[in-house]
Amino acid sequence: MSVFDVEWGRTFLPDTPLLEIFLRGTVVYLVLFGLLRIVLRRESGAVGITDLLVVVLLADAAQNAMADDYTSIPDGVLLVATIAFWSHALNWLGFRYAFIQQLVHPAPLKLVEDGRLLRRNMRRELVTEDELLSQVRLQGIKSISQVEEAYIEGDGRISVVARDGKSNGNGDRLTV
Repeated sequence: MSVFDVEWGRTFLPDTPLLEIFLRGTVVYLVLFGLLRIVLRRESGAVGITDLLVVVLLADAAQNAMADDYTSIPDGVLLVATIAFWSHALNWLGFRYAFIQQLVHPAPLKLVEDGRLLRRNMRRELVTEDELLSQVRLQGIKSISQVEEAYIEGDGRISVVARDGKSNGNGDRLTV
């Protein structure tokens, strides 16, 4: 087989039904979105859930298409397009509809109020007292009694507002 022996039909004609590729991409994206939103809120860090999903799934889909795990280019291209579509669609729907916005970009959850730990909320997000105190100390606050409010933000970061009004210098919350 020479370098120029290319199976053009196999390369450019899809071998998997296009609807099946779209449905598989849709199901995988939405299931992973749900898992990351519900189960792994703290683990996503400063990267938004949809951003994380797009990076991981696009990389995998593109890799499969380039590495010939799919036998045609349209298979890989459609899967990449499906993932990009759902990422944009969820962000657009979140912009247009408040209930979708709450799903895509969850509201902050208060962990400390007036120097008092809100243990129920901490349990809900699996934040231990040691973890929270560590984040407070990283902001230069010595004691939880000096914290007016602390929140776990929708992206998993913890923001802290000191009692004396101290912040990150911009009047904003201290964010870890």
